[in-house]
Amino acid sequence: MKNYHIHFIILTIFSSSTLMSCNKLTEEPSSIIVSDQFYKTQSDAVAAVSAVYSTLNSDPAGDFPLYGRNLNLLIGNGSDDQVYSPSNTNPDVRALGTTTYVASNDRVRKNWQQHYYGISKANIAIDNIPNIHFDETLRNRLVNEAKFIRALLYFNLVRLHGDVPLILHDPTTVDVNSLKVARTPLNEVYSQIIADLTDATNLPKSYTGADKGRVTSGAAHALLAKVYVTRKDWTNAKLELESVLTTGTFPNATGSYGYDLFANYRDAFQKPTKNGKEHIFSVQYETNLGAKNSANFLSSGDFNSYNPAVYAGDLPDERLVAIFDTTDTRRAVSFFNKLFNPANNTIVDFGAVTHFGKFIDFTLNPLTNQGQSGVNFPVLRYADILLLYAETLNEISGPTADAYAAINKVRTRAYGGVAHDLAPELSQAEFRDAVFLERRKEFVQEANRWFDLVRSGTLVEALKKIPAKEPNVSDKNYLYPIPQVEIDLNPLLKQNPGW
Repeated sequence: MKNYHIHFIILTIFSSSTLMSCNKLTEEPSSIIVSDQFYKTQSDAVAAVSAVYSTLNSDPAGDFPLYGRNLNLLIGNGSDDQVYSPSNTNPDVRALGTTTYVASNDRVRKNWQQHYYGISKANIAIDNIPNIHFDETLRNRLVNEAKFIRALLYFNLVRLHGDVPLILHDPTTVDVNSLKVARTPLNEVYSQIIADLTDATNLPKSYTGADKGRVTSGAAHALLAKVYVTRKDWTNAKLELESVLTTGTFPNATGSYGYDLFANYRDAFQKPTKNGKEHIFSVQYETNLGAKNSANFLSSGDFNSYNPAVYAGDLPDERLVAIFDTTDTRRAVSFFNKLFNPANNTIVDFGAVTHFGKFIDFTLNPLTNQGQSGVNFPVLRYADILLLYAETLNEISGPTADAYAAINKVRTRAYGGVAHDLAPELSQAEFRDAVFLERRKEFVQEANRWFDLVRSGTLVEALKKIPAKEPNVSDKNYLYPIPQVEIDLNPLLKQNPGW
């Protein structure tokens, strides 16, 4: 295979050899190597897959990382959870917060580019690693790790945009016309996602040392379950969920991974407890590692010199904060109005402005340096599995005892270990609403809310409750537009309805 440079979009060719050095999966782009000289050794294969992971937590152009702010701008600002800071001057971010975004929105475009950039890296690894002669077990493992990430990225894309081009191999030509690809039907994309995740279920159950944070078989089963829930394939969803749920916790649970909830909700979002028993798959971040733009920006800002008139970070909609009662421990973890300054033992009061708090790294002074937060981004947590299980059982046969047990386990942890059971004898519809409300409280700022609104068919209803969004929302918002630049370059791509 020749070396070609691929830009972020499908029509322009990605660089097939920008690789990263590995340090607990937080990588830094270092050099460009002609591919004829690469993919020769085991270390080359490991580096290729490390480069795939790095597309989740960094951006080669120095933009915000995919799982570190950019995806959240679509899933948070595009939902009823999140608004832009009044001082944010980016009109495209502001447009997401008011549902006035258009097909040329630069954050929509950037998300598309970052997803296909990661897919290209995964394709390169999947295509080339089988041709390298080294330990077969490790070789298969690396390919399946790349397949998981490719599946994750396509799962995001197909939920965001509907039919999307399904690219499974790195381009081998610079002929622009041959690179023009039409949108692939949704069902075909999902079939590939399921095939990739099925292969990934052969991954190890766990890792040690520097390999902690890599994809496991449990993560593959968990993501596969989420795919089936999204497809409303409740039978297969139930089977996959029960293969993740820890044996002994439910009658049909067969999981041997040892997953469980942390006793303290805050521990799901702190550096000392990262990659713990609740974390099924997380995008890795490391405090002050120094890797190019490998920074979690979700609670970034120098709050020590805070001025609400110039703070440009993301802010929760106050209606979101209001759904939590004061005894729900998730409220104090997810939001803050005050922070302790350990430098002078004082409390800094931010007044009426509420901020997101999950990704503040308290191993640092919480008032400074949060652009280098070492808190991982939890893509899949055990709480998600429990709530998906409650939802699935309810959809199959109404709210069963096991469905109640699953949601109540999450609720009990939220209230500090004190039982806070859901009201009994709910109808199927009432229980469904209760599950989605619990998901909203549990997964603040974890890139779930817009997806949940879409698959529940309640997006328009929810956004119409937000005054800034109400006049602009319509059924077209159930899909994001195909970026206009892609259509300009490739006439085979057709726009989503309404855009």
